[in-house]
Amino acid sequence: MNRAAPAGERPPGAIPPSVAVTGAVSLLLVAVLAAPLLDHPGFRAWQTVCVALTVQALPFLLFGTVVSGAVNAFVPARVFSRVLPRNPALAVPVAGAAGVVLPGCECASVPVAGSLIRRGVTPAAAFAFLLSAPAVNPVVLVSTAVAFPGQPAMVAARLVASLATAATMGWLWLKWGRAEWLRMPARHTGHRAGHSRWEEFRTGFQHDFLHAGGFLVVGAMAAACFNVLVPRSVLDVFADSPWLSVLFLAALAVVLAVCSEADAFVAASLTGFSPTARLTFMVVGPMVDVKLIALQAGTFGRAFAVRFSAATAVVAVAAACLTGWWLL
Repeated sequence: MNRAAPAGERPPGAIPPSVAVTGAVSLLLVAVLAAPLLDHPGFRAWQTVCVALTVQALPFLLFGTVVSGAVNAFVPARVFSRVLPRNPALAVPVAGAAGVVLPGCECASVPVAGSLIRRGVTPAAAFAFLLSAPAVNPVVLVSTAVAFPGQPAMVAARLVASLATAATMGWLWLKWGRAEWLRMPARHTGHRAGHSRWEEFRTGFQHDFLHAGGFLVVGAMAAACFNVLVPRSVLDVFADSPWLSVLFLAALAVVLAVCSEADAFVAASLTGFSPTARLTFMVVGPMVDVKLIALQAGTFGRAFAVRFSAATAVVAVAAACLTGWWLL
């Protein structure tokens, strides 16, 4: 039987009145001091970019987590062993080519890749799929053709460079990747006795969506900061140098974090840069950007995200330059 707290004694867990009053006053002071900043054009621009990036990516994140939950709950593990070659080295390019069938951006590919690994797919093949899916799916290729009318070579170059990057990274992980770099969420996979598959789908979807959504918002905030703080005149400084323009647009793709379905239109607008530099922007962006790094860190761990993202950026730039020299 519960005993009433004696007079003057606070119930366990109760917040002292002094702390509550101090907190309320502090929040009020912050609101008063920050009020002028809320009307500042710079803050409004930051807010617009941040919300736009989040809203743009959220449907694809939702799609990816739905696929991830469905794969976890409804698809038997033996399906993947039958579809992919037994040889991991051959499974990598097959998984990379399979990215063509997923109409989503990088936000969708991360939870799906995590689900594939939990279902027994070799990490090298899952990572090849993670990189290729947002870069070579039909929606992206069509948007690239629309953004660069009359330039089919640009579409072909994007396809070749992206597939080459995805396969190369898969093989590199197969050769030098370490299990201790990869941290997977501790969550049961597969069907459990006494639980319906729809219940497992709901649980898996809820976990992946809430887990990845927070990191998506962090990445969008970082990209918005760059958009607001870096003046547009800086773009013109690098456009005249062939090598600097490639490196600059690669870095720009990382921090802008434009969704892969829309990045071709951004690249097409950068008319002062060479075709190879604009190709680099489209190859690097879907594979390495601030929100993708954040999503990878949240799903696979920071040790993996730092190493994998850095290596992917180098390989993607090299593949884009070689492909641009060959086709453009």
